[in-house]
Amino acid sequence: MTHRILILGGTTEARQLAGKLAARASVTLSLAGRTESPVAQGVPVRSGGFGGADGLAAYLRETGTDLLIDATHPYAVQISANAAQAARIASLPILALRRPGWEPVEGDRWTEVNTSGDAARALGPAPRRVFLALGRQEVAAFEAAPQHHYLVRSVDAIEPKLAVPDASYLLARGPFREAEERALLEKYRIDVIVSKNSGGAATYGKIVAARALGIELVMIRRPALPDIASAETVEQLAAMIDHFVRPVDERGV
Repeated sequence: MTHRILILGGTTEARQLAGKLAARASVTLSLAGRTESPVAQGVPVRSGGFGGADGLAAYLRETGTDLLIDATHPYAVQISANAAQAARIASLPILALRRPGWEPVEGDRWTEVNTSGDAARALGPAPRRVFLALGRQEVAAFEAAPQHHYLVRSVDAIEPKLAVPDASYLLARGPFREAEERALLEKYRIDVIVSKNSGGAATYGKIVAARALGIELVMIRRPALPDIASAETVEQLAAMIDHFVRPVDERGV
């Protein structure tokens, strides 16, 4: 009997987890389909939405899935909520992979806010040179503060572009090293960064660079996510899975 695991992905850790589990189960990795050219995943991939919690629950039943893993981005609130509800509907175990957030240390100049709109307001009325290190779905909120110059970095192109008079755009995919981030901040004379508290090492370089240069950082806090069993690392979650998908001989199959 082959155990079936569905991983809701979109993060580096999701891809790593899929690779780690592929030898012991039939793994499918689900991507939202928002990134135009996702990196190779190494396991079968399903792209696109399910049609909410009910649609996901139906998919889990139809495919005979044994375990659902939520390894989406820490800010994918709706997907995580749908996953938890779908697991309840389908009477299926669910685990979450949730990398820890960053914590400010000595030398950091953080202003913490709850939303992108709050971040735009936190920039203040005077014109500033702002680095938006956000996904393309969040940057529209900054049209409410058109007095600033914006440097916008994203994996996919921002379309339509921001309705502001002064913005530059960079297409890039992490990881981003500290030295590269420092050079970028200096080249564009950035005096404030807006970021989500994504956690992990891949995009921490900008935090370290900002600290070294004394640059302010407006940090969007993490949203509340469903209270389900979770682990912070791929290794920890892989170890937990033995309690949910047991070897065949233990089940008497």
